Amino acid sequence: MKFSITRDNLQAGLGAVASAIPARTTLPVLSNILMSTEEGSLRLSATDLDISVSLTVPAEVDVEGAVTVPAKKLVEIARELEDAPVHFEVDGTQVQLECGRSRFKLYGLPEDEFPTFPEVDFGTSWRMSAGELKGLIGRTSFAVSNEESRPILNGVCWQLSPDRLVMVATNGHRLAKMELSVEGSGAPEAELIVPPKALRQVEKLFGEDDEIEIARSDNHLAFRSAERVVFTRLIEGPYPNYNQVIPSDNDRQAVADRSGLAAAIRRMAVVASDQTHRVRLRFEEGKLKFRVQTPDLGEAEDELELDYSGEPLEIGFNATYMLEVLRYMPEGDVKMTFKAPERAATFEPAGGDPAYLCLVMPLRLLD
Repeated sequence: MKFSITRDNLQAGLGAVASAIPARTTLPVLSNILMSTEEGSLRLSATDLDISVSLTVPAEVDVEGAVTVPAKKLVEIARELEDAPVHFEVDGTQVQLECGRSRFKLYGLPEDEFPTFPEVDFGTSWRMSAGELKGLIGRTSFAVSNEESRPILNGVCWQLSPDRLVMVATNGHRLAKMELSVEGSGAPEAELIVPPKALRQVEKLFGEDDEIEIARSDNHLAFRSAERVVFTRLIEGPYPNYNQVIPSDNDRQAVADRSGLAAAIRRMAVVASDQTHRVRLRFEEGKLKFRVQTPDLGEAEDELELDYSGEPLEIGFNATYMLEVLRYMPEGDVKMTFKAPERAATFEPAGGDPAYLCLVMPLRLLD
């Protein structure tokens, strides 16, 4: 195999696939990137057996071939190269790399040791714009659980239908849900549980204007465009009925400026407990009072003007969860609804758009 590539194209390609390399593995070839040449392009592929990524970048190919190369070292070398063409020549599993006056030799592994990618039939695929898909992912995937005790919550629930797509994520204490109306997408009626790491790869690899073709098998989901493809293993099992925890009878409502509310919570979080991150909120007519008391650390108070006209309400929240929810809210005002200090609160854009909703469970207040 023999080819040349610009430094920038090499860096961009390696940067896109390197995050699919597992941090630790007992299978040495998984620490490598598969490099294979096609007419006028270099294809780079990586996998951790659960998620597989592949893309092409322009290259001048003299002799076609394939080899796997240690990913970490190749990425580090590419990062330090001068701005000049990079020439590769492969003899068996020895990879020689030249750029300007720099020369390197890396020892790879044969192509046939690299795992094959999952088989997914694109004959029954559906399509959507990358911008819309990335919007669904970005507004929900932050809420997934990191606890291994409930693996089903480690994934994002993606509910499909021909005219509506819904993504939901929760860790049992917070929840994020976004709906997208689509027409003619060709999506089947299905409920998929997708690992957030795979969705982050989709966010990273595809451009806003790309059209993504999506297909599934029994155990895998695939996303592809003309130059890029992502495969992921699906998480098995039924997702909890999240609609049961979304309140429909919250009868108290407050509207506040999102950025002002977030700033006040960040200030309170400085003094909040490192264990609970508890912040006390008291809603009164026209204003919101914040208070934090942490033994052996200190106290903090703040106040914010907002639109609230119900009975006074005092409620506690995990500041970290509130800040995460507010971070992904659109700019402008945020609407919050409540029922009681021990009941779930909802957060959504104040403009009346029902497509995005977040939920945060309150913390018990200590007098």
